[in-house]
Amino acid sequence: MTVPVEQLKWMYKTMYKSRHYEETLYQAYFEGKLPGFDLAAGPIPGEMHLSAGQEPAAVGICAHLREEDIVNSPHRPHHHAIAKGVDLNRMTAEIYGKITGLGKGKGGHMHLFDPAVKFSCGGIVGAGLPQAVGAALSSKMKKKDWVTVVFIGEGAVNSGAFHESLNMAALWKLPLVVVIEDNNYGISVSKAASTSVASNAERAVAYGIPGVLVKDNDPIEMYHASQEAIERAKRGEGPTIIEIETYRYLGHFVGDTDEYRDPNELQKNREKDPIPLMKAHLLQEGVASEVEIAEMEGEARQLVHQAFDFARNSADPALETALEDVFN
Repeated sequence: MTVPVEQLKWMYKTMYKSRHYEETLYQAYFEGKLPGFDLAAGPIPGEMHLSAGQEPAAVGICAHLREEDIVNSPHRPHHHAIAKGVDLNRMTAEIYGKITGLGKGKGGHMHLFDPAVKFSCGGIVGAGLPQAVGAALSSKMKKKDWVTVVFIGEGAVNSGAFHESLNMAALWKLPLVVVIEDNNYGISVSKAASTSVASNAERAVAYGIPGVLVKDNDPIEMYHASQEAIERAKRGEGPTIIEIETYRYLGHFVGDTDEYRDPNELQKNREKDPIPLMKAHLLQEGVASEVEIAEMEGEARQLVHQAFDFARNSADPALETALEDVFN
């Protein structure tokens, strides 16, 4: 199977936009926090989890999704949100805690919700799985061909919610695709120290469903694996597990000292950065010229800069609205 030219271009541009977005966010996040790194200070207080290096997981499957398909993401959500088409201005405003944000500035970066493109995320590890099963069940009961995709990390697979959710989804043949982003670390604990199988795709056999392992953080292989899983879901044949070997270049959160990783391990993975590799593929295959790629990158940077300008120039929520839109 070949990937259509326009899809390849979209995948590269979206990965590039996601990376540039997070590099910009990384710099913005440190404003007012140094020299002592005060987590609560600056225009973006609180924790921040970035996904630089994990972009192939998002673009490989979102390239197949429609607006009506559903995506649920965990606490490291920006690459998924960008690939699903979440409003970049309102997403950035939400991260800044502004009234123009997706949740009026009350959710922050781990609680992004955009019903226009059916995207949501949450900060509790593994909690998105039951929600995704509910969404997939809703699609089936409404006799819609909507597909639900839930992204989780390899650490979340060891939670009880994973077994309960997969058992039910398989039993009822729900249109669900579970994407496991194996970045090899659950916070600071390596996969080897926490998981009894080499690949979580092997766990699929326990539920009588397919399990696919995508090696080497490859966006094109992720595209092909996702195509098969989505077509299976639409045919009413039930869920699929896809595990992709990926890697986060930064710590679990921004400010993490990252002492649990060997610097050589990080360097080796940076040498396999999927974005320059994808660019080289586009050039080698004649999919795009240097000029076209430069134009795509320029457009992506412009959209990112517009989003940050929009967020910074937006108003803060009024103090008297603090208890609105929340459970009391």
